[in-house]
Amino acid sequence: MERVDVAIVGGGPAGSSAAERAAAHGAETVLFEQGVPREDRDGLGPDSTDAAGMLDYWIDIMDFDYREIPDEVVHQELEATEFIGPNSAVEMTTTGMEASYPKFGYTFHRARMDDWLHERADDAGADLRVGTGVKSLETDLRSSNPKGPTHTLTLSDGDQLEAQYVVLADGPQRRITLEALDQFTGPGRSVSDHLSPPEANHIAYQEYREFPPELFAEFEDRLTFWWGYMPGETAYPWIFPNDGTVARVGLTMPIGMELSDVDNPGGYKLLRPSDDQLPSGSEYIRRLLEQEYGDEYDVEEDIPIIEDRGKSKGTETYPISSTRPIDSPVGANIAVAGGAMGTTSAFHEGGYHVAVRSGKIAGRLAATDSIENYNDVWKHAIGDEILRNVAFADIVADYGPDDWDRAFDVVSDMQGDSGENGLFDRRYTAGIGATKILAAYKKKKYQYRNGGYVQLSEDEYFY
Repeated sequence: MERVDVAIVGGGPAGSSAAERAAAHGAETVLFEQGVPREDRDGLGPDSTDAAGMLDYWIDIMDFDYREIPDEVVHQELEATEFIGPNSAVEMTTTGMEASYPKFGYTFHRARMDDWLHERADDAGADLRVGTGVKSLETDLRSSNPKGPTHTLTLSDGDQLEAQYVVLADGPQRRITLEALDQFTGPGRSVSDHLSPPEANHIAYQEYREFPPELFAEFEDRLTFWWGYMPGETAYPWIFPNDGTVARVGLTMPIGMELSDVDNPGGYKLLRPSDDQLPSGSEYIRRLLEQEYGDEYDVEEDIPIIEDRGKSKGTETYPISSTRPIDSPVGANIAVAGGAMGTTSAFHEGGYHVAVRSGKIAGRLAATDSIENYNDVWKHAIGDEILRNVAFADIVADYGPDDWDRAFDVVSDMQGDSGENGLFDRRYTAGIGATKILAAYKKKKYQYRNGGYVQLSEDEYFY
C-alpha cells in the first residue's frame, strides 16, 4: 500500500493551500481532487464556484502580499460597496479595517485563482491528483506508529493509501468529512447534526451576464447588494463586476424554505401575489433585472447570459455553509479546513480568505508533527473574522424589509455624507439607532468570546 505523510481531500483554496504549506515544509504530500468541468477552464479542476469578491483586509487574512497575486486573476478594482434596501440605501467606501491593499477590494476570476494555488502547491512538491476522488477514510486509533493514529483512504479507482495526517478540505458539500468525523462522535451522534441542518444552510446561484457599457459603468467599481428584497435569513441578490462589461448576477437563499414560511410575502419586492411557491434562483434574478433596468433595457436581449463562462453555460449553483465552525479531531491526526469546517458564511458571501488561511495552517502543522495545535492556531489567525460574521449574521437573522430600511438609515446617519465609516468600524456613535446596533453587536461578540462560536468543540470527540 502506498504511504505518505500528509493526504489532503479536496483541491479548492483550503486544500491547495494546505498542500503547498505541507510540501514546502518537507512532508510527502498528496492531494486528491475529484475534479469538475467548467466552461472557463481546460480540463478538470476544483469546483471553482463563488461570487469571487475580495475585500482589502481579506488579503492579509490569507497571509499574502497582494502583489504576489497574478494580474490575470483580478477583474475589477473596487472603490465601494452599496447596500440597497426596499426604500433606503447606503454606500461604504472603506471596510474600516487595517489593510495593506490600497483599494476597497477587487473582484477576481475564481478558477484562475484556484489554478494559481494549485501551481504553488505543485511547485512546492505536492503530488496533485486531479480526477481522483476519495470514497472513504478509516482511522486506526490504535496504530503502533509513534506519531499516533494513521488513516486509510479508499480512492475512487479502488486503490488505497495510508497517511499519517489528513486534511479534510472537501468544501461545504463535505462528501468525506461528515462520515470521517462520525468515527469520533460517539453512539447516537453525528457531525451532520452540526454541519448540515437544512434550515441553516444556503444555496447560491449566479449568472454571468453582459451589460451595455453605459449601464456597466454605473457599478464597475463597486459591489452591489439588495437586502430585504427576498425572504429568508441572509437571503439577498447581488451584482459583482467582472472583466469587460460582464458581471456576475446572483443570490443567496436558504435551502428548504417554503412560501408558507414567509410571514409577509407582500413586503418583498421580488415576490408576486400570483406566486404559489418561492421563485427559483433564475427567476429571482430575472425579476431583479427587470425591476432595476427593465424600464430602459430588454433584459434578455440587452443583458444576455454569457454561456462560455462559469460552470455550465454561464450559470453556477453552489452551496454555502452558513453554520458556525467546528473544531477538528486533532487527537486523531485530522484537521478540517475551509468550507468543510464551516468557515464560509452566507453573510459575507463565501469565505475564500478564511479557507486559504485555515488550509495554510493545517498543512504547516501536519508537516511539522504539530497538528495537535491546529484548533488553537486557526482561532488565533481567523477567529476575529469568524466572530464578526457570526455576530452580524445573528443580529440580522430575523430582519424583514422594514428592518433593513431602518438599519440603512441608521448607518447613513452614522457616516454622514462622507461614506467613510466602514463595514466594521467601531466609531458608530450617532444617535439611539446607532447605539442599539452597536450594543447588539457587542452583546453577540461577548456571547461568542473565547471561541464560543465553535459549535462542536475538540473535547466532544471520542478517541
